[in-house]
Amino acid sequence: MQINFIGQTWKEGNAYVSYAPQLDVSTCGKTQEEARKNLIEAVEGFIEVTQKMGTLQDILKEAGFIKQVKKQYWVAPELIALERFSLAI
Repeated sequence: MQINFIGQTWKEGNAYVSYAPQLDVSTCGKTQEEARKNLIEAVEGFIEVTQKMGTLQDILKEAGFIKQVKKQYWVAPELIALERFSLAI
């Protein structure tokens, strides 16, 4: 089985944060590459644990993933836009 997901990475202070929004999994690293590598490992761990619990398919469906049955992989919802907003409070 294969899963396709989107990762976002940004700098926060001296660290880089990597986040998979559809799965709500995040991690960090000292470099952008380390943060991305750590995100893949964190998602692998998330998938492993939820498979053992028997909840992976339910979580993926709830998050909007679509299973491509013939090819045995899950596709994340399409990212339409990534925007930065500003709100005065």
